[in-house]
Amino acid sequence: MARAVVQWEPLDLPLRNPFGISRRTTTVARNVLVGIASDGFVGLGECAPNAYYGESQASVLAWLPRLAEALPDDPGAIRQATVDLEHATHNNPAARAGLELALWDLLGKRLGTSVWRLWGLSPDPPASSFTIGIDTPGRMAEKATAAHEFPLLKVKVGTPADRANLAAIRDARPDARIRIDANGAWSAKEALVALAELEPFELDLVEQPVNADDLDGLARVANATRLPVYADEGCVSAADVPRLAGRCDGIVVKLQKCGGLGPALAQIHAARAHGLKIMLGCMVESGLGISAAAQLAPLCDTLDLDGNLLLAEDPFDGAAAPGGRLQMPSGPGLGATSRTRPQSPFTEGGSQ
Repeated sequence: MARAVVQWEPLDLPLRNPFGISRRTTTVARNVLVGIASDGFVGLGECAPNAYYGESQASVLAWLPRLAEALPDDPGAIRQATVDLEHATHNNPAARAGLELALWDLLGKRLGTSVWRLWGLSPDPPASSFTIGIDTPGRMAEKATAAHEFPLLKVKVGTPADRANLAAIRDARPDARIRIDANGAWSAKEALVALAELEPFELDLVEQPVNADDLDGLARVANATRLPVYADEGCVSAADVPRLAGRCDGIVVKLQKCGGLGPALAQIHAARAHGLKIMLGCMVESGLGISAAAQLAPLCDTLDLDGNLLLAEDPFDGAAAPGGRLQMPSGPGLGATSRTRPQSPFTEGGSQ
């Protein structure tokens, strides 16, 4: 492969409705689009920065020139690229992910096949959920009703109104399976009280009930509740997996918090080795980012790949999960195509 040209630009994604979790409410996802061109092909990747991990759109745009310089001469050497990007910055996972995803997209397009087929995976992923952000009970019930095609709902919790919110959702959707996500809002003691109050609503599992650093609290909750307990913010990369073994039932893997497909695959293998279940999740991302995550979907136990469904308008066609049934991307690379422009090198933005 010839030396690649790397370019990037802001990707602002307005949401259909304000999206609330226990620590913030979002109305616009301020992401970054990355393009890597080589030998007539263009690979695309998306950076979806999250302030919780110390990133923003501005920080991603500031780091990309340095990270682009760290890429190896051969854009097909993705494993080496992952190592070089991590050496260039131990943080900034979304910035690293955008570049790494663009490299996989480029490689798949050159070879004319999807990444998941390159890895020999089956087109048989598990079900995906639809997320209901924190709002008034009435609005959350309306959102649950609007998502009537999804048998599996994920409900954000961590407020004094949790019981009223769950009651409204359960009344609106008696048919739904419901999992909850506290995003670390509770102490272990608060989590046990809250889960006892919410148990009548027939929940499937709980994500990150306590602060990410409270491993003993996580174990206390997991040992005291019948619900499977998954660590999300508390499990950023494969290196975090061993310390979680025996303290929870599963982990949540996200490309944007670990640095891309390769690091996510390593995290999945580590979780399997330690007997942990795996949920594949996402940030608020376009169809490009969701298509990237979908490449790993057949390796996981459950999915939460609905970030693009929260958007007012998705600029990409890619992996879709109508009714929670994920359709694996069929196109080459990540399998996403732009709705607004041909997949060619950007005419604006930074470049290497």
